[in-house]
Amino acid sequence: MSTQTLVLVPGLGSDAAVWRRTIAALGDACRCLVGDTLDSDTLPDMARRILDRAPSSFALAGVSMGGMVALEIMKAAPSRVTHLALVDTKARPDTLAQRLYRRLANLVVASTRDFEGLARRSQSSVVHPSAPQDVRAELTQMSLRVGRNAYIRQNRALAARGDLRKVLATLAIPTAVIVGAEDRMTPVRLSREIHALAPGSLLHVIPDCGHLPPIEKPDITAALLRALLSRR
Repeated sequence: MSTQTLVLVPGLGSDAAVWRRTIAALGDACRCLVGDTLDSDTLPDMARRILDRAPSSFALAGVSMGGMVALEIMKAAPSRVTHLALVDTKARPDTLAQRLYRRLANLVVASTRDFEGLARRSQSSVVHPSAPQDVRAELTQMSLRVGRNAYIRQNRALAARGDLRKVLATLAIPTAVIVGAEDRMTPVRLSREIHALAPGSLLHVIPDCGHLPPIEKPDITAALLRALLSRR
């Protein structure tokens, strides 16, 4: 397991910082690489960019949008992935109402004069109320670093994505489905759906956790990833 490479994919408006605490908690359990999703216009293009930079064989974990990118990777190159973790994500496409909401969110982000304040306020729907202040501050700084243009571009990519549920039935590798019990953005029922459609997958619901276990509950997330990597 010490030589295994784990590719980690960030979510919407996120960079490597969303995985930093989990990477630290993993220690020398594996070699971690964080995929770059910031310069692509579609989920398949994000998947291609990650595949271009990844080794020939690797384990894969994606959170939120990153889980959808992970499923695009499984569709494009399933033979290269040894283990899969889908964290607080969904496989079904957006409804019309959800696509309209994304369009409205993009308009608000594009027009606000207080992007930092907007980033802080949005955390009420992202992390659990018990999330400490240093986690919240780190998320705000990440949002500012990634910027509004990348957020808008990624939100458009999410609105345009297809139905990824059909990919789940093709999975033939150890798979973990991980979700925060209090996730308001992708509720537990969506992870239960993924678990039901992915053969042999294991479902893990993390108590007192919102949408981002890799930064909210890094020790638990790392333990679940180590257990996944030990499966054959």
